[in-house]
Amino acid sequence: MSLNKKATIAVSAVLVSSALLSGCGLFGGEEKEKIDPPSEMSINNEDANVETEETTGEESGAADEAAETTTIPTELYLIDNNGYVVSQTLDLPSTNSVAKQALEYLVVDGKVTELLPNNFRAVLPADTKMTVDVKDKVAHVDFSKEFAEYNPEDEARVLQSVTWTLTQFDEIEQVKLSINGNAIKEMPVNGTPIGEEVSRSIGINYDNSVVTDITNTKPVTVYYMGGEEEEKYFVPVTKRVSNNVDNNVTAIIDELGDPSLGSKLSAVLPSEVALLGEPKVEEGTITLDFDESIFSSGEENVISENVLKVLALSLTEQADVESVAVTVNGEADLLDEDGEKLEPVSRPESVNTGSY
Repeated sequence: MSLNKKATIAVSAVLVSSALLSGCGLFGGEEKEKIDPPSEMSINNEDANVETEETTGEESGAADEAAETTTIPTELYLIDNNGYVVSQTLDLPSTNSVAKQALEYLVVDGKVTELLPNNFRAVLPADTKMTVDVKDKVAHVDFSKEFAEYNPEDEARVLQSVTWTLTQFDEIEQVKLSINGNAIKEMPVNGTPIGEEVSRSIGINYDNSVVTDITNTKPVTVYYMGGEEEEKYFVPVTKRVSNNVDNNVTAIIDELGDPSLGSKLSAVLPSEVALLGEPKVEEGTITLDFDESIFSSGEENVISENVLKVLALSLTEQADVESVAVTVNGEADLLDEDGEKLEPVSRPESVNTGSY
């Protein structure tokens, strides 16, 4: 299945060693051409249907019982111990109701309890029930009254988690919320406006720390590294960049090397790395030409696997980018960390898949 909409993209870029970070599988996948997505997969399992779904949190039946021996990798946007909303790919039981099931596994003290990675917590208040009905790429989610019992400081996290978890599926682009059958246009605790429906355009893990005039900015989402030394994972962050920046790709490259001062995150792309010339997009593939600062630890012609991963994750968040190709000083004769010629890299099918 492809939980991430762009995960099925055949990318023409540079990567790929299937090696994982020590002690933690940041990406899943068996093919060397795929680096390990959050944001964009589609389900190719005939038994995995996101249409018209209902749940009581205790749903059972012949179909689900028969599927207990198989699993579906599903991205759950959980909260880490620094308060970031982070995708964790977990193997959930095969079901006909993948979108509904994904929300069930966000409930505190619910099904996800025994699966939670270290230093992560669930998102939705305990005992929250829901129904999910998907029509015309809009997921209509009706929550029980317990939904309104989250802590006020978690309001943005709850909204982001629900939205990003559901929009990993190709069949869902927007989410419409209601409580006990009554549509809501603002979140129930702090009153955050949400309008008729929400999408990934709301961003995630907002960082407005260096913005003085938000009205003259636009959002871009980039990926940094979070977690402890032996438990690293990729974290999406939505930042604001000036409207005067014409090329979003250039803005993304600049932001990748610059997590905010005081952030608990670290940059993977060295801050001194420079683009040479304008990025070129052709038939969905973007070609980036860097200077030699992108080479790994001074190793000539070798580019870090994690650098390639954050490039793929960050740039394929852009609507017109389906793949990434890298050159250095105009040359494409580059090596991966195993000393092999770099092959195309695609947006990952699963983000942060390791056991901790």
